[in-house]
Amino acid sequence: MKIPPVKGTRDFYPPQMAIRNWIIDGWKQVSVRNGFEEYDGPIFELLQMYQIKSGDEIVEQLFSLQDRGGRDLAIRPEITPTLARMVNQQINALPRPIKWFSVPRLCRAERPQKGRLREFFQWNVDIIGVDRSTADAEVILTTLDYLRMVGLTNRDVQAKISSRKLLAAVLRGVGIPEEKLNSLYAVLDKKAKLPAETFEAMLAEQVPDSNQARVIQDFMVARSVEDVESLVDFDDDIQNAIMNLKIVFHTLDLMGVSDYCVFDPGIVRGLAYYTGVVFEVHDVVGELRAICGGGRYDNLLRDFGGPRIPATGMGMGDAVLEILLAEKGLLERQVPKPQLEYYVTCADAIFTKDIFTITAKIRETGHSAAFNYGLWLEPSGTCEAPSLSKQLKDAAKQNASKCVIIGQEYADKRELVIKDMTKDQPSQAQVGVDQFLSDLT
Repeated sequence: MKIPPVKGTRDFYPPQMAIRNWIIDGWKQVSVRNGFEEYDGPIFELLQMYQIKSGDEIVEQLFSLQDRGGRDLAIRPEITPTLARMVNQQINALPRPIKWFSVPRLCRAERPQKGRLREFFQWNVDIIGVDRSTADAEVILTTLDYLRMVGLTNRDVQAKISSRKLLAAVLRGVGIPEEKLNSLYAVLDKKAKLPAETFEAMLAEQVPDSNQARVIQDFMVARSVEDVESLVDFDDDIQNAIMNLKIVFHTLDLMGVSDYCVFDPGIVRGLAYYTGVVFEVHDVVGELRAICGGGRYDNLLRDFGGPRIPATGMGMGDAVLEILLAEKGLLERQVPKPQLEYYVTCADAIFTKDIFTITAKIRETGHSAAFNYGLWLEPSGTCEAPSLSKQLKDAAKQNASKCVIIGQEYADKRELVIKDMTKDQPSQAQVGVDQFLSDLT
């Protein structure tokens, strides 16, 4: 009986592994060049950690278990709670600002869909200890830095930016009580995913007053920060939130990515813990789920027992990203093909032992090298080797850049024949074995 993989998980055969490594290597490269340091944590945590951040309903969305001591644990569905716990543990020893990134493997017990899996990798970048809007801009810039690097243009993706603080101030301004905000956020977050009449019906359940609902609807379709200014009466919270947004957009313009960025008050981010600027990156066509999302979460460390410290961050999963890159042909053009540097062959079986010796010496210098497993060498000296033509065909199959041929030249003058396989018409030259090995180091 063949056992299939668990639904919503992936097997990474070498071609898929090459894509995964290319994506993750790019995430790490961009993180480092933008000044972030890497961290990681355990793959499971106390279940309570996730209940603190997302409430008891989170239990249905993750894989939970009990250890032998009866403790309730969960395989991590995200890494932000781990980040908060780790920072709180050493809060007085960590230099500010804390700029960390991570690429954890995460698991969520949900129904698999296109771009949404039960097991996936996620790139997280966070800045902790900075309350200025420039930190929000930095997170968005780092996100767009990666997307530009892999070839996605502003015709492919768009960063949609809004403010949870502004939304909260608008809702309070029209008379929505504080205790109803979180449930209303969840409804507003679904606006782009629902037919207009369905959304309006859900909004009417939460906000039966038609005047309040009209102001909220007008806010949700505002095309610019200036449009919002004409919709609502100013108070300090609204003025401060609008100023923060203007600083973010101005900073992103100075950094050269404004053509990727738009104001979209429909970006709400359903989780209650966001407190300021929020954003999501979507494909322009709008056929896929959000490629990534994030925002400011100034209360999270306090919720985990630490002090109130400002923080902002972003998470980008690999599943939607890979689909988009494949659709744009960017994986095929950029993911490196397997490349073997040297394939060591012999023109006669009497040189079989020399293949092993030279292969080992090539590898010692840090270069990749392989040989044909049809070789046979007994301690008594009996040896066998496939024909040279068969060995060369095997080298071509393994995409070897160069073939090292051990033949009569080696017996007569200690010279090797080096065949360059990267050209349409392969060329070859003879070089002394000592010189060849010396050139490799």
